[in-house]
Amino acid sequence: MNDPTRTLMYAEASQSSEVAALQYASNAVLIADLVHRLRALDPQIIFTCARGSSDHAATYAKYLIETRLRIPVVSQAPSISSIYGAPLLHMKNQPFILISQSGKSPDLLLSADAARKAGALVIAFVNDTSSPLADLAEIVVPLHAGPEKSVAATKSYINTLCAFAHLVSHWSGDNEVQEAVERLPETLRTAWAKDWSAGADLLDDAQSMFVLGRGLTLGVAQEAALKFKETSGIHAEAFSMAEVVHGPMALVKSGFPLLIFPPLDKAAVGLDAIVHQFLGRNAKIAVAGQQFDGAVSLGLPGRLNSVTAPIAMVQSFYAMVNAISVKRGNDPDHPPMLQKVTETI
Repeated sequence: MNDPTRTLMYAEASQSSEVAALQYASNAVLIADLVHRLRALDPQIIFTCARGSSDHAATYAKYLIETRLRIPVVSQAPSISSIYGAPLLHMKNQPFILISQSGKSPDLLLSADAARKAGALVIAFVNDTSSPLADLAEIVVPLHAGPEKSVAATKSYINTLCAFAHLVSHWSGDNEVQEAVERLPETLRTAWAKDWSAGADLLDDAQSMFVLGRGLTLGVAQEAALKFKETSGIHAEAFSMAEVVHGPMALVKSGFPLLIFPPLDKAAVGLDAIVHQFLGRNAKIAVAGQQFDGAVSLGLPGRLNSVTAPIAMVQSFYAMVNAISVKRGNDPDHPPMLQKVTETI
């Protein structure tokens, strides 16, 4: 395969804007009812449970909920229930949000069952609403992504982020964020049309690299690093911009590649200093949406809000990593050692 636009990954990622529009129209009443339920519950803590790309969506949700609602969010390891069999008594009367494309992973099902027995409000963000996870959940938030035949998830990941942005924008009552969320389908269309080929040229021969984000963009940095591994065989590691200078910086030599997803809020503090520190080491750097002398700038849509910017970034990124994979002679639709349903116990 020589044409990156002929992959399933490319075709499915290109559908994200349509899926977002469908999701928002279809879930409007459900989200309003869920917000009413959550406000009445007045949770003191929220738990998430997921693996892989879905867990990276949970990272985005954590920063979104903690910055906009000031409610702490904790990632619950599935093995606490599936392997150790521990009762989840600390979850009584608190939301337990499970995120899954298939809704069939055994460890998530065991976690959902344990949370319900503990008295948690079990909420499933799931693409397959006929799945066992949807049956176990008290509240189901459908992703509406439809069939995803490429093993590497794209539109289901993006539209999980869209669903969390939808929920939190209404729960917080922030009109500015609500307006940005309403624009997301168009924002995603514009992001998909952005040309990130300069980034592909910079990174296509990478063997090892860093992907950096912070706050709301950390989850997309994690997702990008995973996609580099899955589709292109690149040893990519995701770090917070606040953490990368503590040890990992020692790996950065001349020509070492980095991809940076800068946040558009207060978490961007120190970005200039970090970029210039890497440039001083002659690193090869691509930055989403911002320009630095000596670095490649990757275009983004205008009028981005800090909440929706990470979603636009990962939309553009998927086209780039798909192209890198194909150029390397890989099949991004069928990565080695990867399957759609994670069978972890």
